[in-house]
Amino acid sequence: MFIEILVCVLAGLGAGLGTGFAGLSAATVISPMLMIILNVPAYEAVGIALASDVLASSLSAATYAKNKNIDIKNGLVMMISVLIFTVVGSYVAGFVNDVAMGGVSLAFMLGLGLKFLIKPTVKTEQAQKETSKIRFIIVSVACGMFVGFICGFVGVGGGMLMLLLLTSVLGYELKMAVGTSVFIMSFTAFTGAASRFVIGGFPNWLYLDVCILSTLFFATLASKVANKSKPKTLNRIVGAVLVVTCITTVIIEIIQKL
Repeated sequence: MFIEILVCVLAGLGAGLGTGFAGLSAATVISPMLMIILNVPAYEAVGIALASDVLASSLSAATYAKNKNIDIKNGLVMMISVLIFTVVGSYVAGFVNDVAMGGVSLAFMLGLGLKFLIKPTVKTEQAQKETSKIRFIIVSVACGMFVGFICGFVGVGGGMLMLLLLTSVLGYELKMAVGTSVFIMSFTAFTGAASRFVIGGFPNWLYLDVCILSTLFFATLASKVANKSKPKTLNRIVGAVLVVTCITTVIIEIIQKL
């Protein structure tokens, strides 16, 4: 039981730092670790990860709001389409095998980590100011549909995809993008977790409780530090966390098979 608790705490550590620093979905880290190390079924692992995301994203959003780094008004437009397609993605995910989902989760985590390290996201809000309101709404809805489906289906990448779209497509400044992302993710995670629990039943309570508490603690800490840090610093910290977590997970999996 000690090993199981330790794995959940470490998963929460990585997830919390990712959520607080860059608006990542907790599932980016928690899902592959639970699936690969503890052999938790993919559908259940993603449900636990999304449930861990709810409080962590909510408190992180509150911290960003306190520092005026959140856009609730425009974020609501994207959130509606995200919520709808999160349910759609969760339903479709029920027909995909565990091995496929676990592999996708791990590959996605490594890719995101390398992206942060190699090419930090440091866009400004100039592009947003130059975009017409109608186009902004249309693009927001389209982005929300894509993010929602990915979040519900794979359980990872929702927050990161949202961050990338908010900065590169909608022109948000990084901290504003992160704050808006965690605001939306708090609702998305709740919808995704609830739909998975209804469809697949409740997960292991020990894993669920430890992951939620660990993620919450580290996300709160990270969000406070993030609002006082430079954008490039945030990118590199998160990139390092994801890459190290990915490599560690692969090493543990190899050792288990020996």
